[in-house]
Amino acid sequence: MKKIYALLILALGCMSYSHAQVTVSGVVTSDVEKVPVPGVSVYIKGEPKGAVTTDFDGNFVIKAQQKEGFLVFSYVGFTTKEVAFSGTQKVNVSLTEEVSTLNEVVVVGYGSQKRSDVTGAIASVKSENFNKGVVANAGQLIQGKVAGVNVVAASGEPGANQDIIIRGVGSLRSGTTPLYVVDGFALDNSNTGVASNPLNFINPQDIESIEVLKDASASAIYGSRAANGVIVITTKKGSKGRTQINLSMTSGFSTLTNKVKVFNADEFRKQVVAVNGTLQDGGANTDWQDELTRTGVSQNLNFSMSGGTDKSTYAASIGVDNQQGVLQNSDLKRYSGRLNLNQKALNDKFNVAFNLTATKLENSRPDARGVVGNMLTMNPTDAVYVNGEPNVNLSNDVLNPIISQRLYSDETNNNRILANIAPSYEFIKGLTYKFNLGVDYSMSERDIQVLPYRSATNTTLGSLNNIVTTNNNTLYENTLTYNFNAKKHSFTILAGQSYQKIQVNQKNYNLSGFPDNGVEPKNQIETASERTTQSSSAVENELQSFFGRLNYGYDNKYLLTATMRADGSSKFGKNNRYGYFPSVALGWNISKEDFLKESETINNLKLRASWGKTGSQEIPSKITKASYTESNTGNDTYPLDPSATDLSGYPYGSIYTRLANPNIQWEVSTQANIGLDFSLFNNRLSGTVDYFNKVSENILLEVAPVDPIQPTSKYWTNIPNMQIKNNGIEVALDYSSDKSRDFSYSIGGNISFTDNKVVNSPYKILTTGGAQGGGQSGATINGVINGQPIGSFYMLDFIGIGADGLNQFADTNGDGKILDDDRIVAGSALPDYIYAFYLNFKYKNFDLGVNFNGAGGNKIYNHVAMSSFNRGQLANSFNTTDRASQYLNEASTNSNTVSTRYLEDGSYLRLNNATLGYNLRPKMIGLDNVMDNIRLSITGQNLFVITKYSGYDPEINTGTSVGDIQSFGIDYFSYPRSRTVLFGLNVAF
Repeated sequence: MKKIYALLILALGCMSYSHAQVTVSGVVTSDVEKVPVPGVSVYIKGEPKGAVTTDFDGNFVIKAQQKEGFLVFSYVGFTTKEVAFSGTQKVNVSLTEEVSTLNEVVVVGYGSQKRSDVTGAIASVKSENFNKGVVANAGQLIQGKVAGVNVVAASGEPGANQDIIIRGVGSLRSGTTPLYVVDGFALDNSNTGVASNPLNFINPQDIESIEVLKDASASAIYGSRAANGVIVITTKKGSKGRTQINLSMTSGFSTLTNKVKVFNADEFRKQVVAVNGTLQDGGANTDWQDELTRTGVSQNLNFSMSGGTDKSTYAASIGVDNQQGVLQNSDLKRYSGRLNLNQKALNDKFNVAFNLTATKLENSRPDARGVVGNMLTMNPTDAVYVNGEPNVNLSNDVLNPIISQRLYSDETNNNRILANIAPSYEFIKGLTYKFNLGVDYSMSERDIQVLPYRSATNTTLGSLNNIVTTNNNTLYENTLTYNFNAKKHSFTILAGQSYQKIQVNQKNYNLSGFPDNGVEPKNQIETASERTTQSSSAVENELQSFFGRLNYGYDNKYLLTATMRADGSSKFGKNNRYGYFPSVALGWNISKEDFLKESETINNLKLRASWGKTGSQEIPSKITKASYTESNTGNDTYPLDPSATDLSGYPYGSIYTRLANPNIQWEVSTQANIGLDFSLFNNRLSGTVDYFNKVSENILLEVAPVDPIQPTSKYWTNIPNMQIKNNGIEVALDYSSDKSRDFSYSIGGNISFTDNKVVNSPYKILTTGGAQGGGQSGATINGVINGQPIGSFYMLDFIGIGADGLNQFADTNGDGKILDDDRIVAGSALPDYIYAFYLNFKYKNFDLGVNFNGAGGNKIYNHVAMSSFNRGQLANSFNTTDRASQYLNEASTNSNTVSTRYLEDGSYLRLNNATLGYNLRPKMIGLDNVMDNIRLSITGQNLFVITKYSGYDPEINTGTSVGDIQSFGIDYFSYPRSRTVLFGLNVAF
């Protein structure tokens, strides 16, 4: 009987197995030529070991162990495709050419184009190629990813400001910031009240792609705001099909990357004695760089879902991001939500797109300059704690920085909403009207406070600086687009009108003299005893624009793009309110010519050429109008009352603070570009080469008048004939192996050379960087010099220490004296070249991606060394590096004069990020009915830097300015960078 039962069970099992197994067959063809594709890999999703390959006629037959599931089709040169099957059936599949080739769609101003139709210099970075790690904003995602785009962070602070320089610095007053366009909404670069990067409000995980419009043909459609280039950010949208749900979680740990080699306690004791200094020995052995930094812990949680039908699609996400810096009281917290909807109606003629991003940002910042100064100069023999409490008896009667950290806080709360709705209607085939209504509203409150504190040697009264800022940016746009084809001719005509209004209001209160009662100053403002200062401001700017563009193609071979935009800005006077910005570009798809059409080697070869003008309106508001104030000092008043005995009895008079100048014009950048795009060997090797020449004119500056007898000390004007020239070469190359194999790889990189020069400047030097503190305040470090790059270092040439123990400098003019005329141009803060390269490897379910970036040919002025690492500091028992003992005969009284002594090589190579990932098949853990994929990853960020620079990091740009002219390449006690290890889990449902 038992044998009979066993046979029955075996038979039923066989029947069950036979019933579950199904056979799926079909044919794979290409979607363009409609011809069979042989060699396509076909496998059941989750079971790659059972893969089969299509035969010469594109046929395949595969057996599945379940009744339904998904077939995966992959082949080099085509987009991998998933197709559902149910039971034994025939599945015919059409594969699309891979989007990395000619059919890739890139976003341009007010529309999109196929890559094969693009005539301008446009670089596109998709989400899968973004930099990995702890990332706060869009700029970090593309660092090193685009030729000709130099992304430099101001510091290592979480969410720090960045300089994004596209094809060289082309302006003085307006800086380098490009125009950012998010889902069709042009952001304004005016103040939002947030001290860190204003782009931090966008969750990087919500971004689908970033396009960089580099030349005038690509960016001229944005006219007056495109001189520094345009960065177009597109967030993730839904697509028809089943709902896709994604959950990602990461945890990161950040530590100080590099320590400056100051003396330890034993070395310090010896060195102070060696320089005949006064040693104040606290008896301890303290590493202040360790004591004043921490391991920053960062967490990120992001949940998203998307889906839709033929008529309606959606994408929604929520995110929580908490980043800790390596300094105490340094945190960036972001709570974000996004909703993107798209609805079609009226036979798909009517379409509505809606995008909403809402963010709450909480930013805590330390007194970074003070903390970094303490880390490097505190006496290492002083104990940090005594009997478990902070030591209050430190050398030189300085306040223990542990206490300083507790007393100081800088906290900003920002709420921001970016929303736009864009209904469109197709009246006739190809003719579409679109209305775009958007608003960007931001409100911030920032409290910078110092708690009251009293000890035997230190007293602080307590202070509060409260700043409330609101920024309201409203956009109205109307566009009409007409697409039509006539045999071999194709046309796209765009006409549009735009109106944008920006309102910024700010209130600022300064209070001091708070009681030490355990209550924070911001919570008891009424108790301030010292004099209070307060101020407020309101700014309103409007931009009215009209624009048009023609795209013409003949036989997909010969391309023409012509653009014109007229901008009217309230920032300019009545005589030059409107600026006009034309551009034209030509393209030739050489690979479509008969002599290359059948080439098996050259898949794509396109020549591009463009010319155009863009503008800059990034200047202060109201500068074309006169401004007045009251004064009763000097010659501003007259004693009308004969009984008056001092100025308090004199009446106030009205004086100019700014002269009217209705003739101020736009800064204009004229750019020419010629480029070559190519793809070879079945699209495995691809690249671009571009040469550009950009000239900026009508440079706007606030300068001192030539005539000393003027109502004001400075006035705004366009500098006649002055030009800023940038020209250079950009090269990008990418190579991919056969992706259908178990092991595949890709390698690539880019490099760009830029020559920057100022010509026809009427000034000997316009200072961009000056010394601060140490008896050198205001001394020029670098500036704008005729015939030299922006940010050229201009200083005395240090040649050693003389017999008297004092500095010796080169007498460059040979007059026997060392004066300002002996200063030389000693290099520039701008790099001669920037480069990046990557390596990606994939083996079955494992993948490894490594990204490097670097720069060369630039200098850095080590202001930290000038201020702190000298013999006088060491003699007074402040810590330094071995710079202080470099010259044995140097006098302790030797001055720290601005000179090449503190100028260093700024070249570097950085391992920006490296990620090792593993895609775990849910079936392996019995979750295949619940999950589509589980990805585990570990990322190292800023793993190492190869450089000769002796400071914390060679990527320096603290974002300071002199006379509203931006500074470059000076290390002012910058917030140090961190090395981060990040663990990630991503689950797709």
